[in-house]
Parts: sequence; C-alpha cells; structure tokens
Amino acid sequence: MRATWKGLPARRYETGWEPGLAVPAADGSTLRTDHYFPRAEGDFPTLLVRSPYGRGVPWSPLFGVLFAEQGFHVVLQSCRGTGGSGGRFDLWRNEAGDGQATVVWLRQQPWFAGVLGTIGPSYLGYVQWALALDPPPELKAMVVHVGLHDPHALFHSGGALLQENALAVGLGMKYQHRGVMPFGRAALRLQRRLREITSARPLRRAYESALGDVPWLDGVMTHPDADDPHWDGASVAAAAERSAVPTCLVTGWHDGLADQSFQQFDRLRRAGCASSLLVGPWTHTSALQQGWPEVFAESLAWLRAHLCGDRAGLRSTPVRVHVGGEDAWRDLDDWPPAPAATDWFPAAEGALGTQAPVESGPLADFRYDPDDPTPSVGGRLLSRAAGPRDNRKLEAREDVLTFTSAPLAAPVDVVGPVSARLRIATDTGYADVFARLCDVDAQGRSTNICDGLTRLRTTGQIPSEVTVPMSSTAHRFAAGHRIRLQVSGGAHPRYARGSGTGEAPAEATRYVPVRLTLYTGSALTLSQGGG
Repeated sequence: MRATWKGLPARRYETGWEPGLAVPAADGSTLRTDHYFPRAEGDFPTLLVRSPYGRGVPWSPLFGVLFAEQGFHVVLQSCRGTGGSGGRFDLWRNEAGDGQATVVWLRQQPWFAGVLGTIGPSYLGYVQWALALDPPPELKAMVVHVGLHDPHALFHSGGALLQENALAVGLGMKYQHRGVMPFGRAALRLQRRLREITSARPLRRAYESALGDVPWLDGVMTHPDADDPHWDGASVAAAAERSAVPTCLVTGWHDGLADQSFQQFDRLRRAGCASSLLVGPWTHTSALQQGWPEVFAESLAWLRAHLCGDRAGLRSTPVRVHVGGEDAWRDLDDWPPAPAATDWFPAAEGALGTQAPVESGPLADFRYDPDDPTPSVGGRLLSRAAGPRDNRKLEAREDVLTFTSAPLAAPVDVVGPVSARLRIATDTGYADVFARLCDVDAQGRSTNICDGLTRLRTTGQIPSEVTVPMSSTAHRFAAGHRIRLQVSGGAHPRYARGSGTGEAPAEATRYVPVRLTLYTGSALTLSQGGG
C-alpha cells in the first residue's frame, strides 16, 4: 500500500489484531468482529466499521491497519448474515439495532475509552447513518465515504430502475463476504450473462441465472414507488436532519451516490451540524483507490480533530471540490455555491446558444427502439465502467440528439447543479428522457460531465415540459472548447429500458418503439457560482 499510494503518513504505532470476536446482537445472534489496535500504553479513541462485504481486503488494510497505526482502536464487524455473523442479512432492516448492540459491547471492553467514531464507504456509510438515528453519547465523529442514506434512490431514479446498480449491489452483497474466489466467479458469471439478463422479458428474477436467489433484490426491483410500504424505515435521512455528530463527507463527481452525499451535506448544514465535504474526480470505486491518499488525509484530519482534539489538519473552509477541465482544487464556503445560472437553448441544426430561438415549434425528433436500446457510456455508476468517456460513437447513433455551442471565446466555469428543461411530445404517451452535458474539445472528442434521466408522460401531440435533474459538477470548459447537450431515450443497461407502454420496469413484457420530438422552449441550465 505504501508503495502504491505515495503520501500516506508515517506509521506512529505497531499494530495488533484480535480476529473473530463474538459480539452479541440484541436477539442473541453473533456479530463476528475483528479488533485492530496500537501496541502502546494509554487511551485511544475507537473507530467502528460495520460491513456486509467481509472483513478482509480491502477493509482490513484501509481501515484496520492504517488507522490503528495512527492511534485508533478499530472494530471491524461483519453485518448479520455475512462474513461469519449469525442471523439473516436483510438489506437495511437490522443496521440500527445491531449498531447499538455493538456499542453496548464496546462499553464492556477494558480498552474502550468512551470516545467513538465511525467510518466507511457505500453501505458502510449507510450503517453509520442508521446508528446516528439515535446516536450513543460516545459517538463524536462520522466519516462517510461515497455513502448512501436512502436505499430507494440507490435502485430507482426519475421513475426508472437503476438496473446496473441493482445487479452490482446484488453481486456484492451476496458474494463479496464469501471471499475472493466465490466473488470472482460470480462476477464473471454476471458479466457473461449481462446482455441476457438486462434484455429479459420480464426483468424480474432474470438475475437468478447469475446470482441465484436474492429475495431482497427481487423486493427492491418490484417496488418502484418510494411511498410503497416496502420502503418504510429504509431511509435514514432523518439522522442528518437532526444530527449533532460532526460529519465528514467524501464523494466523487462520477460516483453513483454523489447526489445522496450532496443531500446529506445540505441536511447537516441546515441542522447547524459541523460538517465538511470533499468532492474529487472519482468514481464510486476509484475514491478509495486512486483517490485514497486525499481521502485518507481528509478522514484522518477530521477524526483527529473531533476524537483527539487536534485540529491542525482541518482546512479553513468546509467544502473542497476538484474542478474538471482545470485539474485544480477549489475551496468553497458552502455547497452548492450562491446560485447564479445561465440558460443555453437548443436551436435548429443542432446549435446551442444563450439566445432563445425566436421561432417556435419542433426542433428535432428521433425514434427510440427498446429492441435496440440506446447504450450507456460511462457516467455515474457503481462499477468500473463509470466515469468520463468518449461519447462520439454514441452520438453518431440516430437515436441521440446533440446541440453544441460555438467554440468558446473564454473559459466557462460550471459550478453547482445542472438541469435540462425539455419540451417533448411522444407518439405513445410514455418515454424516458436522458440528458447529458458534454465537453467537446478542439479535436471533436465529446466527454460526459454529468447527466440524468426522467420518465415522461405525454398526451397526444402536445409537448409536455419536463425537467431532467442532471446532478451537479465543478468543471471548466476551456477557451476553444464547446458545450454540448445530449438528448436520448435511455442509457441501457445503466437504466432499465423504457417499454413505451408505461408498464413497471421489472414487470414489463410488451415493448413498443417511441418517437420523441423536441420543441423550442427547451433549455440547459448551468450553475456558474463558486468563484
């Protein structure tokens, strides 16, 4: 690790390890736990890391060893039903109670000094929020990397099923805690059968050919409505809304959970809670790989400040974002910065400009065919396919519209939320609309910056207006580059393909092509705050 990641701090302590400890849950189930510790006399704060993905690599080195070396007890625990822990794993339903039971056990340990922090990414972030719903008095700091608080939003967005997320989470939850070989075999099986699974009619249970029976996955795929009782108790957003636990948030511009991190930061700030936000040029996985030196330094500084009283490593502003296109970091007082936005209007012949077209009427149309769905290229995913990609091959398809500005005379900074307000008519009444912001360089390479998808319902040939949230970014479009808006009917298999009939994604068996017509009055809205 030290050879791979330059800049990691020097070891302060030799470390010890107590593996396989039995922590009792409230119902008597055993929660299997490893304890890492500094080999030194004295009191040290404790970090709790709870994982459904096993207790080995990467968690043992990333959190167990590296933080024990810096002077922390680290308690690394397998969630129930995983990694040797007893009971049955059920996505999100037991994390609050099992976290509280672990704190009860900690109070009985002679080495526990009564000062507790939590840390971890993704679902390891969710379990932190679950504990913070009723925070124990010992909990003094949290560090949530690329984490979630709302499971529904992990699997559904804009009315569409986030199919690739669902499969990735199903794979990780069922197999990663079993070890490298079982996980690797399952991943290869899923990769080989991905096209068959994602094009099945219906989608429901098609994943079983690669993943086997995953009851909770069937549940999340077949309950698309956030208000369905199936999701009762799933969201732990209330923890941030009333939190007093100082919380450090880390995400990446191409992380599939970035919007959840931004929501968490907003709630913490509104609650008056001490909080920080670091947003790097990372995906869900690269934040803890290529980005680990920055993420580790940020995490360590926060934990030392709030668990050890050493504030020397904290920066002066609560927000630090990486600005793409400039490859520079920018410190900000808040996120998003003070609102200042510019509208860019699609016009005839694929133009994009800041002057709204004078004439009204249709601009362009295309046909979306579910039997040849518009493919997904990069973007915000949980897999290694995430991130910025060359979009030229995608944009050459007949089912993708592009609207492109003239070469910029001066750089344009986009810092904050991005959205597209689109006026669209369809011939079936049902469609998905995918909108993407791209940076086109002097050689014509079109690179995705941010995007979003929304399900649309129309009546007759009258255009309906829909706003497609495209998340947020911090990006500089250099002089000579061009700004591009991309519009299509989907991004498959990132999103389950639209059926054209309005049927629920997991249950649809009949698919019909849809013709979408884009009208004047549409606009791309770019935030330009944060100087």
